[in-house]
Amino acid sequence: MDLVFSDFLNLALNGLAEGLLVALPALAVTLVFGVARFPNAAVGDFVSLGSFGALTAHRLSGGSMLAAGVGAVAAGMAGTWLAWRLAFAPLLRRKGLALLLTSIGVGFVLRAAMGLGFGHEIKLFDLPPMRAWRWGALIVNPLDVAVGGMSLACVLLVFALLRFTSVGRTMRAIADDMDLARVVGIDSRAAMTRMWLLSGVVCGVAGLAYGLKTQVSPESGADLLLPAFAAAVVGGLGNPLGAVLGAIGLGILQELSTPFVGFTYKIALSYVAMLLVLLWRPQGLFGRVQGVR
Repeated sequence: MDLVFSDFLNLALNGLAEGLLVALPALAVTLVFGVARFPNAAVGDFVSLGSFGALTAHRLSGGSMLAAGVGAVAAGMAGTWLAWRLAFAPLLRRKGLALLLTSIGVGFVLRAAMGLGFGHEIKLFDLPPMRAWRWGALIVNPLDVAVGGMSLACVLLVFALLRFTSVGRTMRAIADDMDLARVVGIDSRAAMTRMWLLSGVVCGVAGLAYGLKTQVSPESGADLLLPAFAAAVVGGLGNPLGAVLGAIGLGILQELSTPFVGFTYKIALSYVAMLLVLLWRPQGLFGRVQGVR
């Protein structure tokens, strides 16, 4: 097999696009884990909900992408807020296993509700045909650029909110030490509510991006769940930057390995990488070792 530098560059660009797409649900996973301390297995279903919100708004508005974005974010926020109020808030003092099982149940309920409301057939955005951009041997899909730019903008906005606003500071304080945060007067339930709403925004944008890139169905977001968890674990659960970098790194690794292991087995490479990272650094590449008292 003759491979030249341009081939690897094209594969790396494809991997970057895939990584940015997975980075959003991975960020949602790590936001919930960092504050609420449990792995949210319903993330993929919140992404599907965002996809349906985007598609519905896109069609009702006559094809407006701005309306699709608003619909996606509104659907994601509504879904996560309702899940928090009805399912997770009553179990706030339970251990992580109870919350994990609850999130699995929430995912099934969401999937069934979307199936009843929209049907299980695959739906697509009505997009105009796009020609790939070419610079010599370099090939770039304009849709990848749009989706990647959207994902990157969302990630940067979340990082700015966490770093520079009082909302972000209270969420980080809860993530560091919930008991101490309560002692100094931080309302943990209000911080949790904001975290779930922020997670809904991220899932909504992910739903729009994934729907544009692939398809929309009640089950479509579930395809992102395992890659998102792998990225979050590799980067370090609870570390937003680690989740994003883990997603990008695994995306590029998968695509660069395609000529050697084939399309079928490249996905397994992410989980092999995750296992190796766990054996070497159980807290993830960017995670911190936490003591237990």
